This record gives sequence, structure tokens and C-alpha cells, in this order.
Amino acid sequence: MHHNSKLPHVGTTIFTVMSTLAQQYKALNLSQGFPNFKSDQKLIDLVTNAMNSDYNQYAPMAGNLELRVAITNKFERLYNSTYHPDSEITITAGATQAIFTIISTFIKPDDEVLIFRPAYDCYEPAIELNGGKTISVQLEAPHYKVDWTVVSRKINSRTKMVIINTPQNPSGTIFSEEDMLQLQDLLEGTDIILLSDEVYEHIIFDDKKHQSACLFPDLKSRSFVVASFGKTFHNTGWKLGYCCAPKALMAEFQKVHQFNVFCVNHPMQKALADYLQDPIHYLKLSDFYQRKRDLFLSLIKDSRFQFTPAQGAYFQILDYSNITMEKDVDFAKRLTIDHKIASIPLSVFNTDNLDNKVLRFCFAKTDDTLKQAADILNTI
Repeated sequence: MHHNSKLPHVGTTIFTVMSTLAQQYKALNLSQGFPNFKSDQKLIDLVTNAMNSDYNQYAPMAGNLELRVAITNKFERLYNSTYHPDSEITITAGATQAIFTIISTFIKPDDEVLIFRPAYDCYEPAIELNGGKTISVQLEAPHYKVDWTVVSRKINSRTKMVIINTPQNPSGTIFSEEDMLQLQDLLEGTDIILLSDEVYEHIIFDDKKHQSACLFPDLKSRSFVVASFGKTFHNTGWKLGYCCAPKALMAEFQKVHQFNVFCVNHPMQKALADYLQDPIHYLKLSDFYQRKRDLFLSLIKDSRFQFTPAQGAYFQILDYSNITMEKDVDFAKRLTIDHKIASIPLSVFNTDNLDNKVLRFCFAKTDDTLKQAADILNTI
């Protein structure tokens, strides 16, 4: 039988390619973005308690109400911004499902969606599957700052959605308050939806503040804010996230969500609802990861790699142009095979595979792993 692929240009993701290579060659895996240390035992025990307390049947379609209330409280505490737990919050099977559902809900054939590259790789396939057209704004290494005059030229009557990611994966940069105000000005008076991917909201460094879309009234009125418990609480395998949006937008989202997954893992939702009662569990994360970033960078400061310290998320970009002018994909594979350390080449996230000779390393690892990684990088 012959079938025309709906995603003819999509192969295996670079994350799978590099992690498989790392496994094959027994390399340190700093490629895929997951921690190699345990989630809090207290949280794991709360899941067991929830199962024993019979939270084992379907959760409500929008998610466990206690968890939605805990999320409401978090937004009020952090951003002085309110989302109603009954009508403006949905618990999802990870942030990726939220993103896919948002795009599927609103994007029709020939709608244009603006994304910023290097962009996380789940946006474009979802746009393409729904007949939309991806319009890319390429950000320049090493600072990946947005030129808003370029953005304004790309926005037109066909623009249906803009997707931002702050802190950004893979670049480790953040949108400033000025960036968000510029974006708000550009979208004002339009019907454009903003998808604000904020999965690393609790991992921001050097006393900077996370500029959530919900802090800006006009942006909030047109935004889905997407978040991830997996990224926040070191349990990416649980695949639990959520999104928040004004009531009218969320009602449309839930029409699609209910026929996609309907609802997600109930005992873990109950556990997270209980765990979120103590805000320290997310308030201490920035310090926790900044120590890891600073340790990693201090250990490789005398290597031939160049870097600008990451502003957020748990990824560090390293420039290898002093070492070789090989293509980044080739160099990443060679490092994995010959030197036993795996990373992610950034060109795969760029327009036309633009190659800036940089690799992304995940520092959500134990201190021992980071020291082993530095020992290797210092010899290259």
C-alpha cells in the first residue's frame, strides 16, 4: 500500500538520534533535556498515597480541581495575575500535548504562524499537520536577541498565531520586559493568538525575573501560557503539564482536548496538588540550577570552547569555532563516538540549517556527571 506522508520532511528527532548514539557508544548523555537525578521522594510518596486513596479513575476533563486551584494560587503569588480554576486552566499530558492541541484548535489551512529560531522542534510539525504555514524569525548567535522591526515586517493579515518560548530552548536566552512590551504593541488591535511556551519559567538566572505573558494585559487577553511539571520537578517521564488562557480561548481548546486525551494521569495530578501547597518546591529551583550552571562553566573556563552564560533553562550553548569548522551535526556525532560525550547541534533548529558552530549541553545533571563532562571537554 502507498500513502502520502503528511510530514514528508520529518525524520527521527535529533534528541532520539543523539541519545541512541550516546547509548550505543556508552557516552555521557548531555544531549536530551532530562535530569539524571531523582525527583523529590516526598512527591513520589504523594503519588503512592493518591493511588492508595483511590485516585485511580478518570480525572475531570480539565484536570483535578485541587491542582487547578493550586495553579491559580501560584499565578497569583508569582505574577499577581488570576486564572479561574473552573474555566481557564487545563491539565495536559505534558507541555507538548498542550502545544499540539492549541495549534490544532486554531490553525486552519494557509494560516501563518510566526516562530523564533532556533526553535524547539515540536512547533513546526503541528503547524504543518493542520495545513498552516510556518514563518520563521531567525535569531543570531551568540545573544539570540529579537529584532522587532523584522518581526513587524512578517506580521500580516494571514498571521493567526505567534509562538514564543522564554526561557528559550535550545538557546538558554530569555525575553526581557522590553521584548514583551514590543510584542504587545505589535499584536494590539489584531486577532492574533500568542502561544507562550514557559516550561522553564522557574529556571531563571542572575536575579532576572521571568516575564510571563500573563503580566501584560493585552498579551494575556490573547495568550495561552504553557507550563510543564516534568521540567519543574525532575520527572519528565510523568508527562504532566498544563495551560492557562482566557475563558473563551480555553473553551475552544477543551473542545479538542476532550477528544484527544480527554484527561490525564489522575494520581500524579493529586500528588502535585498536594506538593504545590509549599511554594518552596519551585521557588528554590533557579538557585539550584544556577549552581549547576556556574559549576559547569567554572570547570570548562580554560577549555577551547567559548560561551555566554545561559540566562535561563538548563542548557548551555558552547561555541566550538576555535576547535574545528566541521558541521555541528558531524562534530556532535564525533564527540559522542570518539570522546564519549553527547550534545545537541543547534543547526537542526535553525532556518535552512544555519550552522553557527555551536552545541547545546544539558546541565540538569549530578555534579559528578558535570565534572566528568568537563574533564572530557577540557581535552578537546
